[in-house]
Amino acid sequence: MWCIRSAASIARRDREGMRARLGGEDLSALAEEQAALRRVATLVARGTRPEEVFAAVANEVGRLLSVDLANVCRYESDGTVTFVASAGERVPVGSRWPLGETNLATLVFETGRPARLDNYADATGPLAEDIREQGVRSAVGTPIVVEGRLWGLMAAGSSQGQPLPPDTEARLASFTELVATAIANAEARTEVAASRARLVAATDDERRRVVRDLHDGAQQRVVLTIITLKLACGALEQDKEAVPALIHEALDYAERANVELRELAHGILPGVLTHGGLPAGVSALASRTPVPVEIDVSVGRLPTAVEATAYFVVAEALTNVAKHAHARHAKVMARIEDGTLAVEVRDDGVGGARPEGSGLVGLADRLVALDGRLRIETADGGTLVSAAIPLPASRVANQSSRTSAIASSGSRWPTYRA
Repeated sequence: MWCIRSAASIARRDREGMRARLGGEDLSALAEEQAALRRVATLVARGTRPEEVFAAVANEVGRLLSVDLANVCRYESDGTVTFVASAGERVPVGSRWPLGETNLATLVFETGRPARLDNYADATGPLAEDIREQGVRSAVGTPIVVEGRLWGLMAAGSSQGQPLPPDTEARLASFTELVATAIANAEARTEVAASRARLVAATDDERRRVVRDLHDGAQQRVVLTIITLKLACGALEQDKEAVPALIHEALDYAERANVELRELAHGILPGVLTHGGLPAGVSALASRTPVPVEIDVSVGRLPTAVEATAYFVVAEALTNVAKHAHARHAKVMARIEDGTLAVEVRDDGVGGARPEGSGLVGLADRLVALDGRLRIETADGGTLVSAAIPLPASRVANQSSRTSAIASSGSRWPTYRA
């Protein structure tokens, strides 16, 4: 639904802008451009593959602007630009060119703003030479910005003697925003799919670990208990003097099995969290952290999945504080804000947290499963790990009353020191 609303709002805004630009004249050209925008917006709303959207945009722009070249290009991390769509096929799709010197792709890359070259004879660099060989005499490019980052550019080139009209940048921008929406939607779908795959893999790994631990530990103790008890039953008829020793041995095996099962259960979900909720779980984590930890947790009992996820966010963050941050102090905060559980772990260490680390990636996947999100801010003055987890509507009212009770009671959580 978001992409449909986004495409519709872009088309509506561009229609109003073009009416103002045209001053009521040339309405047939306006209608033609709006029809083109609607065709592209429809592709975006349907979730069409970005490659198909790129090609459609290049063709629509080439036809509407009557230009010789219309290209969609993507900036690469190695300082090059790749042509991902081209109307007229004058520049092969997939060709890659180095950035640098004076040309349209470099100007847009360096400024992040629209650029034009009214006389392409002034352009320099290998890409400029190739474009000039196509007969291009003027060109305009607009940036494609996806989620705040410069992704690429949309370019149009003409072989006519006069420069491209002054409104060319604005007309290109109408299409680049639709391209950006298509890219953002595709990236979001890819990330969700990857997150789900990681969750499935992690779940399978955890299931195999539990099965292995049960088989190698508690299950073996139970088997030995059964065997020993059978020997004791046999001794009741043949060697009664051996019965007490066998019973004691069986009891020892049973007690060991109980300990191993309890430890295994704690590895799945800590008992302190199960019985005491998030405040107790955070207090236990803070007490084991070798730096002073200030606690401000003003929530009651939460859904099990929410409590567990919040607990593991705090556990991972405090583990990183202990291992890497060289911090003197940390603070854990958790409260309900607008129906969402907000969790923050802040330290005053050296910074340098890596969001792509396996622990933080795993946390992000846990949060995605609950429609939550993870944010990492790190600098020389420390690191902030924050998570937002939406709560079911039925829990929000209960939590609000509990939070008010905690606040009115004046309760304060302690600061734990090593």
